[in-house]
Amino acid sequence: MLTFIKEVLFSALSMLNSASPWMVFSFAIAGALHDFVGADTLSRSSIGSTKITGLLLTTLTGMCIPICSCGTIPLGISMYFAGAYLGPTLTFMTSSPMINPIAIILAFGLLGPQIAIVYIITGFFGPMIIGLVANKFAGDELYYKPAYEAKPGGGIKLEMEKPPFLRRIVIGLRWSFSELSLTISKYTVSGMLIAGLLFTVIPQTAIQRYLGDPGLISLLGITIVAALMYVCAIGHIPFIAALVASGASPGVAITFLMAGCATNIAELLTISRTIGRRAVIMYSVMVIALSEIAGYVTNRIFPNFKPVLDYDSVTHSISTANAFIIEFPEWLQYTCSFVLIGYAAVALFRWVREKLGS
Repeated sequence: MLTFIKEVLFSALSMLNSASPWMVFSFAIAGALHDFVGADTLSRSSIGSTKITGLLLTTLTGMCIPICSCGTIPLGISMYFAGAYLGPTLTFMTSSPMINPIAIILAFGLLGPQIAIVYIITGFFGPMIIGLVANKFAGDELYYKPAYEAKPGGGIKLEMEKPPFLRRIVIGLRWSFSELSLTISKYTVSGMLIAGLLFTVIPQTAIQRYLGDPGLISLLGITIVAALMYVCAIGHIPFIAALVASGASPGVAITFLMAGCATNIAELLTISRTIGRRAVIMYSVMVIALSEIAGYVTNRIFPNFKPVLDYDSVTHSISTANAFIIEFPEWLQYTCSFVLIGYAAVALFRWVREKLGS
C-alpha cells in the first residue's frame, strides 16, 4: 500500500513539475494585469461580450502564447473574474495550449505540410467554435456577475481616482498570489493527484502495447490515451510523429494534439469549480467531438498519406524549435511545485476550518 501511494505521489509530482513554473509565471502576469483590465475595460471591448470579434482576438492571442494547458488556467480564470465572457475565456484556454508558433514549426518538420496545415486550421477554428457554443448556450455563468457592479444610471461602476501605476501592480500581484493562487492551486494539485492515481492504476504496459501497434490505434482510443496523459503540444509532436511514421493514420495526430493538449484533469476540475459544471461539460464535449471530427476528416482527405519523417527534416525543425523553447531548471520546477502544494495545503486548511466552524 505504501509503495502504491509513493507511485501516485511521484507521478503527480512529475506532472506538476512540468506545469508549475508556467503557472507561477501566469499568476504574476494575471496579477500585473488585474487592476488594469477590469470589467469597465472589458465591457467596452468585444471580450466582454458575445461578439465574434472577441473570440477572434482571444484565439489569435492564445495561438501566440507557447504555454501548456495548466499554465493557461490562471490567465483564463483571471480573465473571467475580470469580466471576460465565457466564450472568449474558453476560446483562450483552448487555443493557447493547443497550438503555438513553436509547435507549428515542429509540425511542418516532423508531420509534414499536409498535417501541419490541417493542424493550423483546427487550432484556429476549433477554439472559435467552442467559444460560439459557450456564448450561445451558457446560462448564469456567461459572465462573472460580481465583476459587473451596476451603478444608478446603469453600466459599470467606475472608480473616480485610481492609485499610481506601481501601486496598482502591487495590488494586482497581491490579489493574484493570495486569492487567485489559493483558488487555482487547490484544484490543480487535486487534479494532478487524480491523474497520478489513474496513471498508477492503469498499467503503463497496456498503454505501451496499444501505442506500440499503430495499425490498431483508433481516433476514440487515442482520445482516451491523450486524456490520461499530461500532453504539451511542443513536447508531444515528436511522439505523435513517431506513431504516424510507424503506421498510425494522420487523423490520429490531429485528434491527439487537439484532445490531449486542450484537456487535462486539473484544467477541467478548475473550470468546473470556478465557473460551473455546465461550462466544463460544454468545453470537454466540444473538444472531444471536434477532435474526433477533425481526425476523421483528415483521414478522409489523406487516405494514402505517407509519413515525411526524415533525418534532415527532423534535425532542422527541432533545432529551429529549440531556439524558442524555454527549459526550466529542475530546482525551479520543484520550487514552483512546492509553492503550489503550499497554496493547496492552506486552501485545504481553510476549508476544514470553515467546515468545523459551521
